[in-house]
Amino acid sequence: MQSLTRCTKGHYYDSEKHTSCPFCGVQDLDIDIQKTMAKRPGSTDGEVKATRPQSKSPPADDSKTLGVFHKKIGVESGLEPVVGWLVAIKGPAKGRDYRITPERNFIGRSEAMDISILNDETISRDNHAVISYNPKNLSFRLFPGESKRLVFLNNEEVITPEVLEPYDAIELGETTLLFVPFCGEHFQWRQGEEEE
Repeated sequence: MQSLTRCTKGHYYDSEKHTSCPFCGVQDLDIDIQKTMAKRPGSTDGEVKATRPQSKSPPADDSKTLGVFHKKIGVESGLEPVVGWLVAIKGPAKGRDYRITPERNFIGRSEAMDISILNDETISRDNHAVISYNPKNLSFRLFPGESKRLVFLNNEEVITPEVLEPYDAIELGETTLLFVPFCGEHFQWRQGEEEE
């Protein structure tokens, strides 16, 4: 029988095959799903009903890691301010837009990616490419990912990080994305509170 484990984000996975959650990388909580199943009072013999798994207590610092950018502009925990967009102009996701947030944005087919392009099987599942936004110099860059698949910027292969300009075309698999910046010379997020 398969031994399923639940990570802190609620994903279930086979702990015999993985030492941590393959979806988000969180270490397992040693929660055996079979042990979380229990008879409830009043149930008939052999009837098993699911109960909520009991997890170990969270670590002392269970807050999300936020970049300095988030702290400086006073953004609430969990909210990622938009700094730009990618708009699919060709491919299975044509017409869909994808938010770009500060710092690094990993692009791939997996739902675990920051920018998840689900319907294009020619895009690598994980880390096909990366787009970064540097809040210090207000610049965007496109990096090739860790995949064997190629990334193109304005029909040129991306081998090293390339600076992105408004309305550049990024090609991944069968999908072409148009880059639309929000932050830059004309607008940037301001600090919420002055540092002391």
